[in-house]
Amino acid sequence: MDFLCYHRDRPDSLALRDELLEEHWSYMDQYAKEMIARGPTLADDGGTPTGSVHILDLPDPAAARAFAFDEPGYQAGVYRDVLLRRWSNTLGRTMWDFVGGRTGGNRYLVLGLGTGEPVDLAVPTDRDELIAYGPLLSDDGTTWLGTAALLRAPDPDTAAAVLTRERYAGIEVHNWQFGGRPS
Repeated sequence: MDFLCYHRDRPDSLALRDELLEEHWSYMDQYAKEMIARGPTLADDGGTPTGSVHILDLPDPAAARAFAFDEPGYQAGVYRDVLLRRWSNTLGRTMWDFVGGRTGGNRYLVLGLGTGEPVDLAVPTDRDELIAYGPLLSDDGTTWLGTAALLRAPDPDTAAAVLTRERYAGIEVHNWQFGGRPS
């Protein structure tokens, strides 16, 4: 089962985040084989972290909750909240399979939160710019709760256009970059 976990930073937690960086990476190293995508969201300055995205394949919702809430930054109070949802990997690949590579162009996390009749279940036609894409689902996988995408786009408005705007209660667009330990 795939899950999307988005830890959102608490205001003024950058020093604590930096202090725990090695603990965070060591924790994530334990999940290297399960990772589909990972990386920080960033403020408009392009350098200040605002959150941390992890998409991974785990056995069940209990394992996903353990992953999210045992994370060292969460335990220490770095994050103000956590979005944890079942997710479906409609591209069937990891971020490391993205032909555009780790650098070049602007990258975004797009979250469309909704209810009701599902929308945007099919992969968009411009799939070459998609790094990860799929619906957000209830724990049992039966109820559509929105859509999440990681993609390369020229600007936030173009990134948001990957979703059918009028069908969502809200769409969030966050600057994002490939994550993991520096090589």
